[in-house]
Amino acid sequence: MSDEHRETGTGWPQPAEPVRPAVEPDPRPDAPDPDELSPLVPVEPPEGRAVEAGDDGGETVNLAEVASSGARPAESGEPPSAGPSGRKVSSAGVMIAALLALLGFTLVVQLKTTSTDPTLAATRQEDLVRIFSDLDSREKRLQQDIEGLEDSQRQLRSGEQGRQAALEEATKRADELGILAGTLPARGPGLAVRFEPGGKPIRADRVLDAVQELRGAGAEAMQISGGDRASARIIASTYFLDGSGDALVVDGRTLTGPFTITVIGDPETMRTALNIPGGVAASVRGDGGNVSVEDREVAEVSALHAPLKLEHARPVS
Repeated sequence: MSDEHRETGTGWPQPAEPVRPAVEPDPRPDAPDPDELSPLVPVEPPEGRAVEAGDDGGETVNLAEVASSGARPAESGEPPSAGPSGRKVSSAGVMIAALLALLGFTLVVQLKTTSTDPTLAATRQEDLVRIFSDLDSREKRLQQDIEGLEDSQRQLRSGEQGRQAALEEATKRADELGILAGTLPARGPGLAVRFEPGGKPIRADRVLDAVQELRGAGAEAMQISGGDRASARIIASTYFLDGSGDALVVDGRTLTGPFTITVIGDPETMRTALNIPGGVAASVRGDGGNVSVEDREVAEVSALHAPLKLEHARPVS
């Protein structure tokens, strides 16, 4: 038996003084002294309380208060982790940022790849106004053609007047085709375009360019005349060749300069087409020649073209 056992007289070791946890004093004036409360004395739990006791005693816990207050996280200094809603907001923000970046990149690429027409950019304002007027005149003319065709269609479907309307329409079409084919003379408002050579003769390609520009501006009938008053009707199959000296060969007929093209159509529109920068008038003036345009209230296209004899083409029934 040890000395410690002998001092107690019981043969058993004296129990050690229990270690009390450090308790901060209660700031309330009527709070009891912590020293007066002994942790070794168990307290009878009232109704609604549960006691969890170990070997050395227990601590009373109010289960109702714990259930009502809920569990609180311990203050550990670390921020709480984001829940599902936080992750969702973060994903949406990333997606929006990516879409904005893609949109900005697309706009930059579009601005860099967009180019302007250098010809129109170098054109004067007056020339742009003329071009716009030419396009507007073409649109009006096409709209009138559409209205005329729709009116003809309504007349052909009108019942009793259908036969007479069909006959009138056939006669009108025959006259129009005769003018286009060059087998019938024509008259109407138009222009007289005169080509005068300078240091160089008027080449066949210059005359062909003038014919193409006039057709594009709505010319309906044309003929070309030489200085010797010889004339040739200009139709879809007409060709031009350079002759000897200042002569020009038109459909096998030789014409001498200066040359005059008489054309029927809208005068203002055709004048604008001839004076477009870089067009036929500018090209002839660049060769040392001159192009003069005269308005005609009544232009006469009297030269006729021999009817073409078709050998292979047949209409489709």
